[in-house]
Amino acid sequence: MILTIVADHAHLHFDQLGLNPRIFTIGWFSLKWYSISYIAGVVVGWWYLLKLLAQPGAPMARRHADDLVFYATLGVILGGRLGYVIFYAPEMITTPLHILRLWDGGMSFHGGVIGVSTGIILFARQQKLNWLRVHDYVACTVPFGLFFGRLANFVNGELWGKPADVPWAIIFSDTVPAGLTEPARHPSQLYEAGLEGIVLFAILWFFFWRTKARYDPGKLVGIFLAGYGIARFIVEFFREPDSQFAGTSLATGIHMGQWLCVPMIAGGAYLIATARGRRERVEPISGSESVA
Repeated sequence: MILTIVADHAHLHFDQLGLNPRIFTIGWFSLKWYSISYIAGVVVGWWYLLKLLAQPGAPMARRHADDLVFYATLGVILGGRLGYVIFYAPEMITTPLHILRLWDGGMSFHGGVIGVSTGIILFARQQKLNWLRVHDYVACTVPFGLFFGRLANFVNGELWGKPADVPWAIIFSDTVPAGLTEPARHPSQLYEAGLEGIVLFAILWFFFWRTKARYDPGKLVGIFLAGYGIARFIVEFFREPDSQFAGTSLATGIHMGQWLCVPMIAGGAYLIATARGRRERVEPISGSESVA
């Protein structure tokens, strides 16, 4: 039996928040909060990366970080879009031009991870850097982008959660057939912003600044992968199932996002468990003093 939770006056309506996906519109051009979230994630992440590189034993210099931003940004865009097409909307392959319509939305975080990792590996090989240690430092900056991105999802009123009767549940849409009432739902976008953004950042902050994890190649990126995978797997239980899989063999109790998190959790656990064995004397990119 399916329990339908009917929203009442006690729940907040999304429209009452006064949020608008567009910051402003001039003619054909519209600046959206979703675009700003990407820019903010890159800028704040780059700023924090420079703070990390200023510490002893950094795997690259400031000049490398400036160039890496380009590779990472390109990886996020290309990987995120292609990941969305492959994992969530394979029918778009038959209409290639629609793949280029980034302004219509549709990005996959898991695809973005693959894209960024590919960019880092190519960049590190070109610059003769330790690609795994570069990953460690970049992983510490990713929660900024996740936080801003999930807030943008909330402002857009998209990717909402399952029906709920908790006090903080929100009625996201009133565009339903006559005679029906849209149920209040979990604001799962904010759950993800908290877990994937704030909590994951705090965990990585602790291990970078309060332990010697940055000297164990792969440990920090392993913590990120496992941490994100666990957080996303949990929140998916509160999110509305992917509508494009309704009526297919993929419409199971486990969402696509959860399936994609399984290899992340396994890979992260492996990197954490084996990181100590990869530790070696760290020679900083600049300066002459060896570290760890």
